[in-house]
Amino acid sequence: MTANKRISFQSVRDEVKRRIESRIWPQGSLLPTETQLAEEFNCARATVNRALRELADQGVVERKRKSGTRVKKEPSKHAKLEFSLTRQVVENQNAAYRYALVERNVVTSPGWLASQLSVAPDARILHVICMHYADNRPFQLEERWINLDTVPEVEEADLSDNGPNEWLLNAAPFTDAEVAFCAVSADSRLAEFMGTTAGTSMIQLERTTWKDEKPLTFARMTHHPGFCIRTKY
Repeated sequence: MTANKRISFQSVRDEVKRRIESRIWPQGSLLPTETQLAEEFNCARATVNRALRELADQGVVERKRKSGTRVKKEPSKHAKLEFSLTRQVVENQNAAYRYALVERNVVTSPGWLASQLSVAPDARILHVICMHYADNRPFQLEERWINLDTVPEVEEADLSDNGPNEWLLNAAPFTDAEVAFCAVSADSRLAEFMGTTAGTSMIQLERTTWKDEKPLTFARMTHHPGFCIRTKY
């Protein structure tokens, strides 16, 4: 596959993937070197490198220094989850969004949070509880703990009109995150917030974030009954 003009890394990626899927390069086989592929495709080696990196990210090939690039024997698929602001999620459903700040106070880190965030037991934490609504129906209860050692300016931030997540994404965006999903049964407190009955099953998302390796937040978001999470791969 040659051309007079240089081709894009997407074209190289797609052609390499086509050859793999058509078994020209079967599972476990060693691909030609980047230099060989660059010569064949009449492109820079960096173009080939980027194409192969994308295929590695997709789980199609595996790359090892000094060993080259091989077709994976058991190709894997990577599901991608997009985390949008709750406001955007609600508005994308053509519903009217409303936010309400329920409670905010500065506390000393409880033991479980100190363990979760790896902060000192006496660390100062901003604890925020807020509600998100879709067409005035409970959509999500957000409970968030923010490490004031990492982002002290949030202590004086006005969170009455916009949620803490929106404020953080603008003022102190996280660099790393860990996410967990679980099903929970609503207790009386949660049922009251979400307008349902105790024992109702709901999806709860827990997210721990860091900013430049410093612990930033732990958040627990509980969604309304029937909330569905979808992903593509």
